Amino acid sequence: MTNQQVQLNIRFKAKPGKKEEFRKELYSLIEEMSSEKAFISAIVSDDLDQPDDLIIYETWKGTRDSWLAEEFIKPYRKNYEGTLGDLIVDRSVSWLQPKGEWGSHITNA
Repeated sequence: MTNQQVQLNIRFKAKPGKKEEFRKELYSLIEEMSSEKAFISAIVSDDLDQPDDLIIYETWKGTRDSWLAEEFIKPYRKNYEGTLGDLIVDRSVSWLQPKGEWGSHITNA
């Protein structure tokens, strides 16, 4: 594995009345994925201006291609993906590569 890192910034829009149920599913996923060798960190935030939105910011060792080849295929992700249709309206993913960091030491930027 390289010393590269990739970050995912994922915004979810929960269905009305489903945010806390979705949060429970998301936290279960994070518990599973946090034991992966390439996992570095995950931060979940509520959007103060969009009350149905949750954002997760994940940092992983590797590249987008290695994440897709090694992490996306995990069996626990299939179970999680199967729950999303009942819980969210939309999801948008941004793939990021860290280039600078201040105040923490999560990345190697």
